[in-house]
Amino acid sequence: MTFDKHLIRKYNIPGPRYTSYPTVPYWEADTFSEERWRTSVSEAFTASNATEGISVYIHLPFCESLCTFCGCHKHITKRHIVESPYVKAVLAEWASYRALFDAAPRIKELHLGGGTPTFFSPDHLRDLLEGLFAHAELCDSPLLSFEAHPNNTTREHLEVLHSLGFKRNSFGIQDYDPVVQKAINRIQSFEDVKRVTDESREVGYTSVSHDLVFGLPHQSLEAMAHTIDKTAELKPDRIAFYSYAHVPWIKGTGQRGYDEKDLPSNEGKRNLYELGKRRFLELGYEEIGMDHFALPSDDLARAFHDGSLHRNFMGYTSGKTQLMVGLGMSAISDSWGGFAQNVKTEAEYEAQAMKGDIPDFRGHMLHKEDLLVRKHILNLMCQFTTSFEDPSDRFPELEECLAKLSEMESDGLVVRDGWRLRVTDKGRPFVRNVCMALDLRLLRKAPTTRVLSLIHISEPTRQEAISYAVFCLK
Repeated sequence: MTFDKHLIRKYNIPGPRYTSYPTVPYWEADTFSEERWRTSVSEAFTASNATEGISVYIHLPFCESLCTFCGCHKHITKRHIVESPYVKAVLAEWASYRALFDAAPRIKELHLGGGTPTFFSPDHLRDLLEGLFAHAELCDSPLLSFEAHPNNTTREHLEVLHSLGFKRNSFGIQDYDPVVQKAINRIQSFEDVKRVTDESREVGYTSVSHDLVFGLPHQSLEAMAHTIDKTAELKPDRIAFYSYAHVPWIKGTGQRGYDEKDLPSNEGKRNLYELGKRRFLELGYEEIGMDHFALPSDDLARAFHDGSLHRNFMGYTSGKTQLMVGLGMSAISDSWGGFAQNVKTEAEYEAQAMKGDIPDFRGHMLHKEDLLVRKHILNLMCQFTTSFEDPSDRFPELEECLAKLSEMESDGLVVRDGWRLRVTDKGRPFVRNVCMALDLRLLRKAPTTRVLSLIHISEPTRQEAISYAVFCLK
């Protein structure tokens, strides 16, 4: 596959990543109240729990060391005494949400993100999950997954989580080049990655994902080729291939640990992406949505082909639920009619949760227009197509929005067939640009701060609300 450099330069503009609509910069504080949020959660649960179940995201924020490329909400500490109080707080928050439910929750999907979930001991993870499951049921074939650091993930971690129903995990690899690893303070050997990958398969995990990042300091085409060659030796079921966003004005000291001159140029960064995508396709992976590649046997690829692929604050998933409960500091919940984000510090989170409060600090209740635009953006992000054939799927500014796509249509990136809109294979790298043409809030008012959009930097299912950034490349 060849890439048109002219198109890349032409459409290389900042834009949201659309794990939600509206994106966080456009949340309206005056639409949100604790009472409205609780009502929205209760209504979503009653409407969907019996049929599709609910999703749960748990943010486990602790890391023993700072990876300087990371944009996640985390707490750096080597004091593992923090584990038990945090587990108790998460279970307390879970109890506060359960009080809004009119039946036992049926969990279809659960993900442990961070931070580093495997910072927690296997025993504390068991306590957390058994406490959660004690007041819930698991749906048939639940989607349970966790993120992990290869250096501190033991076979016991893998066995305990597998015994509780987990079948999928993802390991943050980023890059195998020692110069790059030193720059981002993420030193890990190929041997450790091979160990946890092999042990995962021996224990019985059916989907193992590796996360790679392009655009890191000192990263070269040769280094990227080497990283992909090593990845090919282990053949993970999924690969998440993310762009590094350098935002030291937001993330502070971590990203000030190297100079901008150490970073690839915009064109160099794009070359890294092109190399990666070409090699993944040659290795038999399929491109799934944005940033993700999966083997045809993986359920993410199957979901893409059968139309069930979904995208939310956890990233791409093969299961959709109306209600997603986010537990832990900084976690975001989604009732489909509203969003709520938790407070961002460990102390404040634990204090509020243990008092029996839902520890949110901001949110947004979606209008009818929001829900309609969200539907079309989700269709494009997950299936590269959407339809306006039903008049109820149209909004007054639709013709104006579609007119903004005329140049992309001339460039062969989208095709309009009556009221149907499809992103071509050539246009897939620019799917965010297509979505931006339908983003009514963005069209009406650009953000007034340096912050433009949410960025998901390092893990495939980490909640996208972890960082605000200008994100100029795919």
